[in-house]
Amino acid sequence: MGLVVDFETGYRVRPPRKPRPDAPDDYWIHDVLMRTETGRDVNLAETGVRFQDAFVAVWMKRVENDGFNKLVFTISADWKDVDLLRGLAAYRRQSGMDPAAPSQIRALNAYPAITQNVLHLFKTLFDPSSDETLAAREAAGAMIRSQIREQLSQVPSLEDDRVLRRMTNLIFAIQRTNFYQPERTCPLAFKIASRDLEDLPKPKPFREIFVASPVVEGVHIRFGPVARGGLRWSDRQDDFRTEVLGLVKAQQVKNAVIVPVGSKGGFVPKRLPPEGGREAIRDAGINAYRAFISALLSVTDNLIDGEVRHPDQTIARDGTDPYLVVAADKGTATFSDIANEISVCLGFWLGDAFASGGSAGYDHKAMGITARGAWEAVKRHFHEMGKDIQSEPFTVIGVGDMSGDVFGNGMLLSEKIQLKAAFNHLHIFVDPDPIDTDRCFAERQRLFDLPRSSWSEYDVALISEGGGVFERSAKAIPLSQQMKDMAGLTADEVTPDELIHALLKSEAELLWFGGIGTYVKSDAETSADVGDRANDAIRVNADELKVKVIGEGANLGITQSGRIAFALNGGRVNTDAIDNSAGVDSSDHEVNIKILLSEAMRRGQLPRGERNTLLASMTDDVARHVLTHNTSQTGALSLAEASAAEDHFALERLMVRLERRGVLDRDVEGLPSTEDMASRAEAGQWLTRPEIAVLLAWSKIVLFDDIVASDLPDDPVFVPVLKSYFPTALNQYADTMLAHRLHREIIATVLSNRIIDFGGPAMMLELREVTGAQNADIVKAFEVALSAAKSADIRAMAVESGVILPADVELILRRAHVTFIKAATAQIVRTQMDGETLNLIARYQKGFDALI
Repeated sequence: MGLVVDFETGYRVRPPRKPRPDAPDDYWIHDVLMRTETGRDVNLAETGVRFQDAFVAVWMKRVENDGFNKLVFTISADWKDVDLLRGLAAYRRQSGMDPAAPSQIRALNAYPAITQNVLHLFKTLFDPSSDETLAAREAAGAMIRSQIREQLSQVPSLEDDRVLRRMTNLIFAIQRTNFYQPERTCPLAFKIASRDLEDLPKPKPFREIFVASPVVEGVHIRFGPVARGGLRWSDRQDDFRTEVLGLVKAQQVKNAVIVPVGSKGGFVPKRLPPEGGREAIRDAGINAYRAFISALLSVTDNLIDGEVRHPDQTIARDGTDPYLVVAADKGTATFSDIANEISVCLGFWLGDAFASGGSAGYDHKAMGITARGAWEAVKRHFHEMGKDIQSEPFTVIGVGDMSGDVFGNGMLLSEKIQLKAAFNHLHIFVDPDPIDTDRCFAERQRLFDLPRSSWSEYDVALISEGGGVFERSAKAIPLSQQMKDMAGLTADEVTPDELIHALLKSEAELLWFGGIGTYVKSDAETSADVGDRANDAIRVNADELKVKVIGEGANLGITQSGRIAFALNGGRVNTDAIDNSAGVDSSDHEVNIKILLSEAMRRGQLPRGERNTLLASMTDDVARHVLTHNTSQTGALSLAEASAAEDHFALERLMVRLERRGVLDRDVEGLPSTEDMASRAEAGQWLTRPEIAVLLAWSKIVLFDDIVASDLPDDPVFVPVLKSYFPTALNQYADTMLAHRLHREIIATVLSNRIIDFGGPAMMLELREVTGAQNADIVKAFEVALSAAKSADIRAMAVESGVILPADVELILRRAHVTFIKAATAQIVRTQMDGETLNLIARYQKGFDALI
C-alpha cells in the first residue's frame, strides 16, 4: 500500500470473558506509526476509514495485494475505485500494447489529478445513481476527456502519457460494466467495443468482455452480436487475450458454416493450490470458471416475456444485446452443465441452451461428430487421388490417443487404417509395419471403450517387430532397426522429443491431428511466431513432411503458413476451420433446437418432461445435417481449386472488395498481396486450397450479412429453407419456427452456404460484376434458377443411384452445372425480378422444362 512503518508497539488485551467458547484468551492491538514512501505523514483521521476498508479487503483477499493500493493515499480513493483502475490496467496489459503493471502503477500515482479525472470520467458514464440521459453522459464525458488531454500535455514522460491516455480511451470504448451493480458477488467485468480502440492489435473483435478479480482473469471475444465459441482453461496468465484472439480468428472462419459468427473465451484461475493433487486443482478451476461465467452474464441482457431487459443498475451504451452462448474447449470439456446450471439459476433466457454439449444435449464424443466431419474432408482428398480409404489399406501417423474424442473417433472411422505411429503428452506409440488391420482396429476399439485409457494399455503383442510403446518422460529411447528405417534415424538411442520430431517427418499417407498443439510450421516462421512453446522441440517444417494428406481434426495442428507451404509442395490440406467445423455445427443445431423447443413449451405444444427424449431421438438426424455441410464445403473447395487458374484475377478482385468492406486483412489471414498475386500469375502459381478456404469462409460471412440486412429472409418462399435446417421430427413446430429469435439468421445462413458451396467464393463477385445487382437480389435469382431447373431433384437422384463417379468426371459435370445455373441467374437478374418469388419460379420453370 506504499507505506513505511516508523514505529510499532503491541499491547496484549485479555477480555474479562470470551465472546465464544473457541475464542483465544488474548488479543493483540498493534499501534503503528506510518508514513508514505515519499515521506509524507499518514493522517489516519483523514484516511482512516478508507485505509481500514482497503486493508481488510486485501487481508480477506477480496482484492490483490499490489502497488495499485497506494492510490488509497495518493488520490484518496476507496479500495473499490482502486480495484476498478487495477481492472482497467489489467485489460490494457493483456492487449499486448501497454507496459507491465509497475509502469502503470507508477503513472497513476505520479499524476493524481489526472487519475482522479479518469475515475470521474468512468463515474460520469456508468454510475446509475445519476438520472442523466445517455446523451448527457456522453456530452459530460467528452468534456472530461478534453480536460484529461489538456492535463496530459503537461506530462513529460511518453510512457506515463501512454498509460493514462490509453486508459482514458478504454473507458470510452467500454459499453457497460457490473461495477455499480448492488451486492455484486462475481468478478469485475467490462464489456468493450474493441473496434473503438485505435491501438488494439488486429483482428479487432465486435465486442469483448474482460473479467478481473483475485480469483480469475479472463476474456470473452466475439465478432458479431450473434456469436458462438468455446471457453478454455488457459495457462497463459500473462497473455491469455493473445491466445484467445488467435483462436477466435480461426473460429470466425470456422463458424461461416453455421448461424453465429465466431467467438472464443479464455480464463486463468489465479488461486490454484500449490499442493493438493489433481482433484484440488480441478475444484479450484471450477470455482474460477463459475466466477467467470457469472461475470459474463452480469453484463448481458436478458429476455423476459419476449422483452429485452438490461441488468439491474447497469448503464448500457450499446443498446440491446441478449445473445450470449458458450461451449466447451480445452480444459472445460465437462463444464457445460456447470455453465447451464448458472444460466438457469440466474433466469437467463437461454436456460440450458446457454452452453452446448451438456448432459441435456448432444455429446460430441459419443456422436464422434468432429472426427466424422474431418473424415469427410480426408475421404475427399483420397478420392481425388483415386483411392477409397474405406476399402483400401492406408498408413497413418497421428497426434493423440484412443481416449481422446477426435483422435479416438477418427481412428475408428475406417477398418483399413494402418497406424504406424502416434503420440500424446505421456507416450509414443510406434508400429513400423501394421499389416493386420483387423486386429489393430479391434484393439483401438477396445481402448476407446475403456473409461480412461492410454497407449501404455495397448496390447504390445499386436505391434509389429521393432515397435513398442515408450514413455515421453524417459531419458532415452533405444531404437530398433525397424524404427531407424521408419524414422530416418541412425543413432542407437534418442530422446523422446527427437523421436517424435523424426516420426512427424516419416513416410505415411495421412497425418491425423487429434490432439492439442501446433506441430508444423513453414520454413519462413520461427517457433516464437507459432506461439506454442510446449512443442518447440518437436515441431517440423512443412517442407519436411512426407505425408500426402493432412486431416486437422484438432485446432491449429499446423500454421496457416505451414498449410500453404505443404500445399505448394503438392500436399493435400484444407484448414482446421474446414476440417473440424462439424463440432461447432453440431453445437449450433443443439442451441437452435433448444431455443425452438423452449418456445414450443412456452406455447404448450410440448410437455416439458418430453423435451430431452425428443432431443436424443434426433441425434442421428442432426449428424446427417452436419455432415452434409462438411461434404458440400469440401466439394466447393475442390471446385474452386480446379478453377484457381482461370479465377485467379477474380479472386484478387474478391480480396480487394473484402478489404474495402473492412472485413479482410490479408496479413492476418496469411493471404498474398496484390503484388504477390501478380507475381504468382507470371509464375503460373495459383492460390492454394488453404488460401481458398479462407476466402470461401469470408465470402459466406459477407453474404450472410447482406442477406440479413435485406428483406430476403422475410419472403414466405423461404419458410421451407428454415424447416430444412431442423430435423424432420420438428416439422410439427413449423409455425413456431417463425417465432424463433434467430429464424432470419438461420435462413440467411442456409442461403449463403448453398450458393457459395455451389459455385465457390468468386461466383457472387462475378455475378455482381456482370449484373450490377445487389447480393440479396442475386441470391433471389439464384434460388429461382435452382428451383426452376429442379437442380435439387437431379442431385437427389444422383445420390440415390449410389453411383460414385471418378473425381475428374464428377468435377467436369459439376463445373458444367455451375456454368449453366450461373448463366441462368444472371439472365433472371437482367430480365424480370419483379413479383412474388413463387411466381418467378413458375414462370421460369416452363422454359427450363422445355430446355431439359
